[in-house]
Amino acid sequence: MSAITIRSATLSDLDAVVPLFDAYRQFYEQPADPVLARDFINARMTNRESEILLAVDVCGEAVGFCQLYPTFCSVEAKPIFSLYDLFVVPSARRAGTGQALLRAAEALALERGKVRMDLTTAKTNRTAQSVYESLGWIRDEVFYAYNKRIDG
Repeated sequence: MSAITIRSATLSDLDAVVPLFDAYRQFYEQPADPVLARDFINARMTNRESEILLAVDVCGEAVGFCQLYPTFCSVEAKPIFSLYDLFVVPSARRAGTGQALLRAAEALALERGKVRMDLTTAKTNRTAQSVYESLGWIRDEVFYAYNKRIDG
């Protein structure tokens, strides 16, 4: 495993995070749109609406990120993180980068007083599922996830 550093991203990292976020969206079959990606990430950072962890290799290149949204669990009446975005560039996969990001997210959640982290992934994303499960994430077999588009 090559040396990977995980750190919290700041606005000065915007240029490093944007291509990762755009590639993440493409992984989920969205068209490339670096302008949309930049606007979205810039707004999240500027408004402090999410926490972004950045994985950087020994050469200083950004090779992955995860984005956590603070929210709440009404049933537990406690704060949680929704880990909505996690992406590692293909060249850094299978080197522990995803695991390092997940461990850093867990440490940040603990530091911020979150009692749980939730995530969803595509049913076909078996590689990521095996990483999550190897780190103690439990697949929900009780609840279905639903969503409804509200735009025109």
